[in-house]
Amino acid sequence: MHKLSRRHLFGAVCGGCVAVREGFRATLAQAQAPAPGGAPAAAGPVRPSRWGPNDTIGNMNLLTPQKVQEAARLVTQGRSYPLGMVVDSKTPAFPPRSVTINVFMPGQEGGRSFGTNKTTFMDDTINGWLGVGTQLDTFAHLGVDYTFYNGNKAADILQTTGVTKLGVDGVPPMTTRGVLVDLAKFKGKPRLDGGELVTADELRQAMQAQNVRVTPGDVVVLHTGWMSMLPENPKRFGDEEPGIDAAGAELLAGMQPCAVGADTWGVEAVPFKDPNVVWQGHQVLLAQNGIHILENLDTAALVRDGVAEFMFVLGAPRYRGAVQAIINPIAIR
Repeated sequence: MHKLSRRHLFGAVCGGCVAVREGFRATLAQAQAPAPGGAPAAAGPVRPSRWGPNDTIGNMNLLTPQKVQEAARLVTQGRSYPLGMVVDSKTPAFPPRSVTINVFMPGQEGGRSFGTNKTTFMDDTINGWLGVGTQLDTFAHLGVDYTFYNGNKAADILQTTGVTKLGVDGVPPMTTRGVLVDLAKFKGKPRLDGGELVTADELRQAMQAQNVRVTPGDVVVLHTGWMSMLPENPKRFGDEEPGIDAAGAELLAGMQPCAVGADTWGVEAVPFKDPNVVWQGHQVLLAQNGIHILENLDTAALVRDGVAEFMFVLGAPRYRGAVQAIINPIAIR
């Protein structure tokens, strides 16, 4: 395992995965632990993109005008569902992440205003990390042994001011068909348990039972009910989570979605079945297949209203060089 330099620390730590500071079982030490025998356990080498050596957007290449039109035809009721959670300084986040917002009235001390019409205004600043709350993982976020999507090496693309390739500023608008798989319903309970693994076979069975059909370029959303744990027990919410593993990620990757998301902070089941193999599903989706990951999606309203197919819309913030982004995707029905 490489010794992490200060320059590489932020790229090596698994982020994108929100957790509570007081206790996240997938600790940094665990995430950096070598596999038995000293060889890193990974999902395999990063494969070249099928769209060529210059490709940086992966399965977003599948979002053709025809795909957007297909998604638009799903809008029959005119109802919009925000999938983002509210973010503030108390939002649980993977250490050392946090975010704060400060609001000021600059130049208006002592009751000053502007113009004879007495204009007054407020401005705000945001300080913190972009991997907090509902978030998008770009292909520069997680890789295999310092190699990211389409063979891009950390040493070639990482600068302290941002990555030079694969950043959020290069993510095209995500306007496409979305489908929801209700894993909690499939297992007959309102919420899956922390650490509960949904195997690839179970995922396939759930999709068949709920008649969920994934077509190339879709967004696949997994509902586990886990977000309901957040107000009940924030520490437990971040200590563990239900989800898929690498085999489940491989199953979904074979369906060619442009993104996979869940109502959990990391999509994968935590604690990991093998503590020496961490975030392998992320490697499968991001690094090997060019599929974005969406975390902490608020799916409760979709499940309440029985919405399993919808138009999915996300315009990612265009922070040059950022590897994650706080987002609020919209499902429209």
